[in-house]
Amino acid sequence: MTTADTEPLLFVCTHHVDEPERATVPFIAAATASVSGHRAIVVCTIDGVHNGTAAHADVQAEGTPALADLVTTLVDNGGEIWLCSACTTVRGITGDDVIEGASIVGAATIVEALATGRAISLG
Repeated sequence: MTTADTEPLLFVCTHHVDEPERATVPFIAAATASVSGHRAIVVCTIDGVHNGTAAHADVQAEGTPALADLVTTLVDNGGEIWLCSACTTVRGITGDDVIEGASIVGAATIVEALATGRAISLG
């Protein structure tokens, strides 16, 4: 079974450097899920959309892995990072700003994934 064959697990992330622990925990879970063969998607909204840009390297919560390392693990194992299009627009983030493995998506894409998968809130 490939990750494409499994229901998506959506991990919601709404924080960035404002709350580094809350920004990191969804990525810990998603990276773990992706390594375990699940289809893992971190859905970033509000300030969390910065985690799909080069600014993700600025996030480090004490006692946790660096967000940059978690992003690498997630993406290297087929995970995805979705950035809310409404939230990126407000913050001036465009497709040119996103990192490998991240994409800007609209509400319809998120709703479709929710209809076939599960959302997980950890913060």
